[in-house]
Amino acid sequence: MDKALPPTLIDQFQRRVHYLRLSVTDRCDFRCVYCMAEDMTFAPKSEVLSLEELYQVARAFSELGVSKIRLTGGEPLVRNNILSLVQRLGQLPGLDELAITTNGSQLQRLAPALKDAGVARINISLDSLNPRKFRHLTRHGNLDQVIAGIDAAIAAGFEGIKLNAVVLKGRNEDEVLDLVRFARDRQIDIAFIEEMPLGLIDDHDRQLTFCSSDELRAMLAPHYHLSAQGNPGDSSGPARYYRLDDSPTRVGFISPHSNNFCHLCNRVRLTVEGRLLLCLGNEHSVDLREILRAPGYTPEKLKWAIVDAMAIKPERHYFDHSEEPRILRFMNTTGG
Repeated sequence: MDKALPPTLIDQFQRRVHYLRLSVTDRCDFRCVYCMAEDMTFAPKSEVLSLEELYQVARAFSELGVSKIRLTGGEPLVRNNILSLVQRLGQLPGLDELAITTNGSQLQRLAPALKDAGVARINISLDSLNPRKFRHLTRHGNLDQVIAGIDAAIAAGFEGIKLNAVVLKGRNEDEVLDLVRFARDRQIDIAFIEEMPLGLIDDHDRQLTFCSSDELRAMLAPHYHLSAQGNPGDSSGPARYYRLDDSPTRVGFISPHSNNFCHLCNRVRLTVEGRLLLCLGNEHSVDLREILRAPGYTPEKLKWAIVDAMAIKPERHYFDHSEEPRILRFMNTTGG
């Protein structure tokens, strides 16, 4: 008698994994200084999972109790025919939440269709409100286009919209108040993120630009009373959230360096090349592409590979902004 698949994914530390971050491309129309090098080499098409293969993985995870899937990249909305995948994912039984993280460049065009396809929540990167500074941080981005995309997402009526801002000392920490005001004016959430030490970058020295969540809270304290709300690891993700007293806007802080949330980790990531990453800050992984493309592939084999992978999910990561990065893959390769 064949052994039955478990109904949920539990790792060796008794954490239930119910959240998959699914990268649909490593390509992007921006080259953000903390995410990518200016001249990038992307995965050849033959090594990239097809939309059907991405769907097979998503379905397998949903059948193993994963209730939330977030599409990431690169920039997910530059993937050809991405809406066809979104529509199929939106119909998966057992999936409580389909979300997407984007740089906002394509939202003016695609926001209504994404909402109709079943996307409930959307995270949009916004690191500066100064057009020139925005251009420098993204290398190719157009601020007006992104703000129009944010407003299109608000008009489309998503269940939740959150801005993500990576703060670099000497580059954009002087805009923290302006970014909160921008979110507050639009009654959407914002999260400030400590820079992740992933990939060898040559744009700046991470030791000099590192800005901790505690420093950011200190900047905001004279201007806003922040009431603590929620915990990392819940459906909101890894941010520690604070509510503004006079607004529905929440301000979050994602602190992989200064206050990591590993003990509450409920997620895994799939790169567009089919590598199942069990931890953002470690190289523990399983090659699901090999299983998907092997002779005699079955959905059961894929699901067992996912179940077995839980045994190598590490307890925690060890980020240190004062050291050279131990993880050489860029964020666009990692998948958000």
